[in-house]
Amino acid sequence: MKNSKFSEVQIIKILSEQNQGKTVNEICRNHGISQPTFYNWKSKYGGLDVQQLSKMKEMEKQLSQYKKIVAEQTLEIVVLKDVIEKALTPCEKRELVEYSKEIHNMSLRKACKVFSLRSSVYYYRQVFKSSDDEIRAELILVADSNQTWGFWMMHNRLKNLGFGWNHKRVYRIYKSMRLNLRSKRKKRLPARIKQPLVRPIYPNVTWSMDFMHDSLENGKSVRTLNIIDDFNREILNITIDSSLPSSKVIFQLEQLIEWRGKPEKIRVDNGPEFIAEKMKDYCRKENIELGFIQPGKPTQNSLIERFNRTFRTEFLSVYLFENIRQMRNYAEIWMWMYNNERPHSALQYLTPRDFLLKYGKLNQNSAHEFPTFQQNFNNDNNKILTKNSTFECA
Repeated sequence: MKNSKFSEVQIIKILSEQNQGKTVNEICRNHGISQPTFYNWKSKYGGLDVQQLSKMKEMEKQLSQYKKIVAEQTLEIVVLKDVIEKALTPCEKRELVEYSKEIHNMSLRKACKVFSLRSSVYYYRQVFKSSDDEIRAELILVADSNQTWGFWMMHNRLKNLGFGWNHKRVYRIYKSMRLNLRSKRKKRLPARIKQPLVRPIYPNVTWSMDFMHDSLENGKSVRTLNIIDDFNREILNITIDSSLPSSKVIFQLEQLIEWRGKPEKIRVDNGPEFIAEKMKDYCRKENIELGFIQPGKPTQNSLIERFNRTFRTEFLSVYLFENIRQMRNYAEIWMWMYNNERPHSALQYLTPRDFLLKYGKLNQNSAHEFPTFQQNFNNDNNKILTKNSTFECA
């Protein structure tokens, strides 16, 4: 729309000339406007003076400001109600309603409407089932003794103890107790060529060995030699010392073979203790195949690597030891618990001992006499049930 060359004040002065006795034709001729323009001005500004016009302009300006304020407040209210409705739980909304009633003297009905809470939900009170208390108590016992176990590990541990609770019910209580762990997943690496990892069909076919490092409370470095049976993932030996050369590795193998029996193959990496000539001569003498994985391919020895992760998260990273002797005593107790109590996800959530008895293809008459790791009677395995456990070293 084309703007007029006359201001609103000038238009009101032109219209006022008619009140002074001038005709419309004279006014239009003097100011160079048409009669329709004059009458349009008269219908819009007729009866106004300059003072009234300025007041009307000021009121229009204030009105536009009020409209802007109302629009912003309306938007804020809509956003807040949307956030309250989606982000807050019914319990949190109930607390806000109570706060509004007590502090701002707001009625219950209005407070429920503000926080998008139904009155039936406000009056609802959760009824706890007495039968759930038993599940909570058992979950607390398992969680206190095994801080790194997830839901399925706990559920199958309870199942192995003889509790027949449905996993959905246990998971509901597990979530309500906020026992779930945050999973940390690393970025997957591209697939690499692997040697086939054949799983044995009976025990004492293939063992896996590997070293781990840790430190004591005083900062002294220690090493552990871990040996497992690939058939049932049973821990056969955990040797802890400040130094573990090939001669000590051979000595531990001799002791292990003396009570467990001889394996057909031992899978190892390319560490200096394993590629030593002493180690090769010993295995050749005992007719044991020493299988080396490819350099830089730890996944080809994935069974012992997976055990190392469990040993790290459930033992080395959980406890702080004063000396090697204390660490050995604690490791012996943890080994017994791992073999006899801890469910293993790769063994249909059976313990290594139970899996051996069920699928080990042993003579049923002598199955329970098959040599497995037994706990030292000088140690009490209940001491491992708390994170702050300590040992009295004999």
